[in-house]
Amino acid sequence: MPFSFERLEIEDLVLVTPKVFNDERGFFLESYKKSDFVKNGITTEFQQDNHSKSTKGVLRGLHYQIPPFAQAKLVRCIRGRIYDVAVDIRPSSKTFGKYIKVELSEDNKQMLYIPEGFAHGFVVLSDIAEILYKTSGEYSPESDRGIFWADKDLNINWGIDFEPILSLKDQHQIAFKDFNKKELE
Repeated sequence: MPFSFERLEIEDLVLVTPKVFNDERGFFLESYKKSDFVKNGITTEFQQDNHSKSTKGVLRGLHYQIPPFAQAKLVRCIRGRIYDVAVDIRPSSKTFGKYIKVELSEDNKQMLYIPEGFAHGFVVLSDIAEILYKTSGEYSPESDRGIFWADKDLNINWGIDFEPILSLKDQHQIAFKDFNKKELE
C-alpha cells in the first residue's frame, strides 16, 4: 500500500504518510488514491484543489465553512515547512474546542486529513511554503467563517516566537466563545 494512515488524538483527524520511491532521478509518490483512502475510512469526495504560497511568518486561519457548504480538507506542504492546525468545532464532539498541530513539510511529505466540522489554519516556518489541499466542497463566500487565531479559550500553541503576518480578515475574526454553533447543525 502506498500510504500509512495514523489516527490522531482527535477522532476523525488522520495523518497520511505516502510511500516515497527515491532514486538517482529524484522521487515519486502517489498523493491521493481513492481506493486506499476508502479502505482506511476516508470516503470524502473531493471537489476542489487549492494551491497557496506564503512567506515565513504568514499565518492563515482559522477558517471553516458552514453547512451545506462545509468542507473536509486533505492538506499537504510541497515546499517548505508549516505547522498545520485543526480545531474541533463540532458542537456534539467530546473533543469540542480541542486542537491538533502537526508539522507538514516538503521533507516529510505527510498530509493531514481534516473532516467537516473543524476550523483550519497554518503558520509558515520556512522562508517560503507552498500548500496544496483538496476540499470536499467548493469555496462559498457566503458560508465562509473564521475564529481568531490567538483566541484565549483555544490557547493554541502555534510554536512560534514572532508576531505572525495576518490578512486583514484574519486580524478581525471572532472569539471562539462567540462563534455560532447553531450554524454547524
